Amino acid sequence: MATYNGQKYISKQLESIIKNLSNNDEIIISDDGSKDETLEIIQDYRKNFKNIKVYEGPHKGVKANFENALRHASGEYIYLTDQDDIWMDNKVEMTQRFFKDSNVTLVIHDAAVIDNNMDIVIGSFFSTRNSKSGIIKNIVKNSYIGCCMAFRKEILDYILPIPDNIHMHDQWIGIISEVVGKSVFIPEKLIYYRRHGENVSTMQHLPLRKMIRNRLVFVINLLKWEVRIKHG
Repeated sequence: MATYNGQKYISKQLESIIKNLSNNDEIIISDDGSKDETLEIIQDYRKNFKNIKVYEGPHKGVKANFENALRHASGEYIYLTDQDDIWMDNKVEMTQRFFKDSNVTLVIHDAAVIDNNMDIVIGSFFSTRNSKSGIIKNIVKNSYIGCCMAFRKEILDYILPIPDNIHMHDQWIGIISEVVGKSVFIPEKLIYYRRHGENVSTMQHLPLRKMIRNRLVFVINLLKWEVRIKHG
């Protein structure tokens, strides 16, 4: 989890996550300098779930903050999460079923989109993005969303470092997973995905020029990554 001034919603999110976990699991939080009560709230939850580990973020934005969290993760499976969504009680159980296939490196599930008042405004996030696997498809129109993704720890060797100049980290992780393994999209809605005015990302389209630029930058970074992987 990457946090920054998340006091308004983080309690419900932590409660929903902890319901999914065993005492052998961990919650890794990279906090990017919260100035509200976020860290105090997290400390309260550590009283009942000891494996919450908090690290200071790099103060370089959301991509770098997530990368910092990833570098501290030690579990076999990694689940990305925002600070303001809500997990369904069966999220981990449902996604873990698909990792029984040793070829699967990443699982991504659908979400119901909610507003500030927890009213459902979009029944299926997947329906808004025509979400499915495919490298070219997800470069042209990305359907990878970090808060709905889980992946094997071993693909971190391929994912990191996340390029500084790409738009978002989740598209990078998803497409790299497809290159080195297999990504599976499942239709179950396993989180409430909260959209509000304080979100870092939005569901609105960027201006066309910026969209084209982002895709070109992504492809250039992917080509550089392939050269680096081939030459060690």
